[in-house]
Amino acid sequence: MRPVVVFDLDGTLLDTAPDLLRALNRILDAEGLSAVQRADVAGLFGHGARALIGEGFRRANRPLDDMRVPELVERFVAHYAAEIAAETRPYPGLIDALARLARRGFGFAVCTNKREVLSHAVLSGTGLSALFSAVIGGDSLPEHKPHPRPLLEAVARAGGSPDMAVMVGDSETDIATARAAGIPVIAVDFGYGGRPAAEFGADVVISHYDDLDRAIDTLLPNPT
Repeated sequence: MRPVVVFDLDGTLLDTAPDLLRALNRILDAEGLSAVQRADVAGLFGHGARALIGEGFRRANRPLDDMRVPELVERFVAHYAAEIAAETRPYPGLIDALARLARRGFGFAVCTNKREVLSHAVLSGTGLSALFSAVIGGDSLPEHKPHPRPLLEAVARAGGSPDMAVMVGDSETDIATARAAGIPVIAVDFGYGGRPAAEFGADVVISHYDDLDRAIDTLLPNPT
């Protein structure tokens, strides 16, 4: 067994907000509604298309017919998938942090509520696919976060075990998932959590990936 670090995707590994925002505004434009700015939906990028579309309609004072939600979500996904990594970028310091940890024998996985096919696409589009041994999306299993099974499955598929794994995320859902799985958790304070990361109850909070190694070493005794 090797030590494994499991990452959330949106708001943790990657700043996907620009491409998600573009897809949202294309939906709103087609509906005759005003575009929104990133700050208008800043806390919703990690909550999926339905939440983003709902907020766009709410800000335009347009009732959203529940019957139309599936159609609108699929249109959103189509727009997003067409340019999934046009402006999406890894957060500062991530690539170097992964390289340092890989040299120490760590494996990496992704556990996200994003659809698996979109997760693979955005990792591929940003050149990160080869770094991750496992990707568990929101539709990979019958359960999704905050249920512990997706996280435990990600650890197992990456060749690890729960007693030598760490979760890294940006949201209350990520911290709840790790707690349910009995895995220590690091929160990043630059993501899409919607509230200060310190409020989520993570074991450690970091502000830059330069601090990831040190944080992991405080949580895993002698990992490598």
